Amino acid sequence: MSTALHEQEALVQELAHREGSGTLQLVSFRLGQEEYGVEITKVQEIILMGEITKVPQTPEYIKGLINLRSSVIPIVDLRLRFGLPPQDTTDETRIMVVNVRGKTIGIIVDAVSEVLRINKDQIAPPPPTVAGLGREYLTGLVKLDKRLLILLDIERILDEQDGSMGDF
Repeated sequence: MSTALHEQEALVQELAHREGSGTLQLVSFRLGQEEYGVEITKVQEIILMGEITKVPQTPEYIKGLINLRSSVIPIVDLRLRFGLPPQDTTDETRIMVVNVRGKTIGIIVDAVSEVLRINKDQIAPPPPTVAGLGREYLTGLVKLDKRLLILLDIERILDEQDGSMGDF
C-alpha cells in the first residue's frame, strides 16, 4: 500500500475518532455535478461573489484578492484548482472563507448546499481504485441516503508544495 494511501487512511481514522460524541459537522458544496464537504471548523464564513482584484503572474486558479473587512485575502477558484473547466458566476456561486494553517483564504465554489452533522461510521476511506481528479485531496467518502459526499482535506488543497499560495 502506498504512503499516500496510508496517510489518507490515517486522516480518515483521525476524523472518525475525534474527541466528542463521534459526530462531525461538515459544510457541503457543489463543484459541477459533484458534492464535496469540508470540516466546519475550517470555514470562517460564506460570502457572495464580489469584485476580485487580479494579481499578475499568479497561477490561473488564483483569481486575485479581495478586501474582507480590512483584511486582504487571496481567492482560489476551486474548479480550476481541480482542473475542471471554468464556469461563469451564477446566483449560487459563493466564496467560502477558510482558515488554513493560520492563513485566511477564499475559495470559489459553484454553490454551498448545507451544514451536515454526520456520524463517524458514515465516513469510508476512498477506494484505492480512485485515481485522477483530486485523489490526493480526498480524505474519505461520506455515505448519505442516496448520494456520496467527497470529504476534502482543504489544507492539502491550499497548502501545496508548489509554493503557489506561499506568497499571499
